[in-house]
Amino acid sequence: MACFYFDFAAQKEQSAGNMLGALLKQVVGSFNQIPKEVMDAFKKHKKVIGGRTLKLQEIVELLGSLSSMRSTFLCLDALDECAAPHRAGILIALKEITRMSSATRVFLTGRPHVEGEVRKHLPAGVTLVSISPRKGDIVRYIHAKLVEDTTSEEMDEGLEMEIVKKIPETVAEM
Repeated sequence: MACFYFDFAAQKEQSAGNMLGALLKQVVGSFNQIPKEVMDAFKKHKKVIGGRTLKLQEIVELLGSLSSMRSTFLCLDALDECAAPHRAGILIALKEITRMSSATRVFLTGRPHVEGEVRKHLPAGVTLVSISPRKGDIVRYIHAKLVEDTTSEEMDEGLEMEIVKKIPETVAEM
């Protein structure tokens, strides 16, 4: 299993190559020894003056090859937080990896607005599960956070009631 969490604040750093490289590192780490093909790829790049990193296609090929050796789960959380120009490249790469390895499964999370993109690039075998928070869960969470408030003297009962009413309504729209 290899996981990656997209962070809106780090969109520039979270390119397809960087993200898939992070997954490759995790997959390689699951082997007892570094596979020969990975060693060879890095040795080849080390010979270049100053060295260079693997190209996206090389990472995709390594991930496809390594994940075909055993069941592999690639989990990408918050795909909607990935910069739009990178998302297509990531989804195309995932399609290629799953084409190369029938033993690979992909689990993606993201807000509904990326659903069309996912369906476009990963049309086969995609199952979408819509989830949303329950109002009771949100209210319990808010109450728990209000109990932890270190400046509780600044909030009267009316403000607390308004917070408990408004936040669940707003979250339900997201």
